[in-house]
Amino acid sequence: MDISLGIIVVEDDPRMRERFEATLTSPAARSAGVTVLAWAATAAEALRQLARHTPDVVLVDLGLPDASGITVIQEARRRHPACDIMVISIFADQRNVLASIEAGATGYLLKDDTDEDYVARILELRAGGSPITPIIARQLLLKLQPTVPPSSGTADPAAASLLSPRESEVLNLLARGFAYQEIAQLLGVSPHTIGTYVKRIYEKLQVRSRGEAIYEAQCMGLLAP
Repeated sequence: MDISLGIIVVEDDPRMRERFEATLTSPAARSAGVTVLAWAATAAEALRQLARHTPDVVLVDLGLPDASGITVIQEARRRHPACDIMVISIFADQRNVLASIEAGATGYLLKDDTDEDYVARILELRAGGSPITPIIARQLLLKLQPTVPPSSGTADPAAASLLSPRESEVLNLLARGFAYQEIAQLLGVSPHTIGTYVKRIYEKLQVRSRGEAIYEAQCMGLLAP
């Protein structure tokens, strides 16, 4: 394919970088004209790469080690108004979603969506679409319906008693973007124990992913302000 789609990938998680590399250098990616212009693991490096290259698409994580990915989104939009920006993050809370879109993101996917075809999503983005994980899209729709009561943030007694104090603590740390290992260190337990807590949380909230758990917890008023 003659037309090249230049991509800058901003991601610090080695496992996600491996996934991106496998996807963005695959035969399907090459036939679609996808070319990775640069990789960045920090916001500072991302800003340097944005100064060196003119990308068509920027894939950006929000939880970078030195600053929020929102900074990268703002700079990408300022320097390259014609580029598309796709957030790929563990953060599913309304604050991060809305801040990303207000900063200039045109797509928002969750890392929990492990089966995503990123090449197809990039092409969709460049064709004028806005790829958004369904649970995120639902949040945005609810934001436009302020009279809908579930997002009030106040838990009723039944909801408040649904989770144990430790499960609630783990859930709030998940919503803030901490990994299992980090939560284990903060709480002084093993990662296996955290995995057990998360499994119980998913069962009680009747969800299958972190993003869904955070969304349901927000609706039920289970997350700390």
